[in-house]
Amino acid sequence: MLRTRFTEEFGVEHPIVQGGMMWVGRAELVAAVANAGGLGFITALTQPTPEDLRKEIARARELTDKPFGVNVTILPSINPPPYEEYVQAIIESGVKIVETAGSNPEPFLPGYRAAGIKVLHKCTSVRHALKAQKIGVDGVSIDGFECAGHPGEDDVPGLVLIPAAAKALEIPIIASGGIADARGLVAALALGADGVNMGTRFLCTRESAVHQKVKEQIVAHTERNTQLIFRTMRNTARVADNEISRKVVEIEAAGGKFEDVRELVAGVRGRRVFEDGDLDAGIWSAGQVQGLIDDIPSCDELISRMVSEAESLINSRLASFVA
Repeated sequence: MLRTRFTEEFGVEHPIVQGGMMWVGRAELVAAVANAGGLGFITALTQPTPEDLRKEIARARELTDKPFGVNVTILPSINPPPYEEYVQAIIESGVKIVETAGSNPEPFLPGYRAAGIKVLHKCTSVRHALKAQKIGVDGVSIDGFECAGHPGEDDVPGLVLIPAAAKALEIPIIASGGIADARGLVAALALGADGVNMGTRFLCTRESAVHQKVKEQIVAHTERNTQLIFRTMRNTARVADNEISRKVVEIEAAGGKFEDVRELVAGVRGRRVFEDGDLDAGIWSAGQVQGLIDDIPSCDELISRMVSEAESLINSRLASFVA
């Protein structure tokens, strides 16, 4: 059994988190992670309305009696969703853990605190993590440059970022980016983290509600099969290598602006990838950790394997190095 500050303070069995993923963080996956002893997050904005979110939370409760959370990512938008209503749906549904990402979550913290909700905030730098600690979040997920999605603009990989964060912070730290197995879990703990967050790895599980072709592509990909888009716009995103992501990089290199790639990167196109299995329909997030993924297990198989192998690594292989 691996016990850390994270498992103790957040009330979960294993220090393994399935963070929010657009179009992916649904009840079936989240419940499977919870039932296996990890912490899964429903992605609030995958649900079209706050009322749909309430129904998804209720659906997850029908599938598990273990703790799970909800992710709320706040990003600049021409027509922003009704964030306050989504937050209210979370509070009124009795959820006790929230993962926040994107913009500063401070305006929502009083409501979360009043409802007894613990907040885990996603950060890509130590300075942002320190700010999150200062405003009162309960833990941070620190994303190294290897991660899928938005790794920030500092380009600091986890091997440096995790211990730098551990040195500076007092609250629990979840390491994210480049982790797929027991080796990554043990390494993260050794670097000072209290647990790990995995996105791409959970995307490639049996309970993940994405098309089988996407999962098979992740298995086939290596660590080199990602593209960094929006670099020139200082809004870097790591996505899977495909026809569309290569085209976006090409347009950027030629001086193109967001307006020139807007249609290519539209969320509705990425959703088609996950739902229809058309791997070149749009961009879709995937990390360099693809190179470490070679199967499509159930969440229970994945988490059980990680924990047992981590215990073996710590008790046997690493212990053998000590004279």
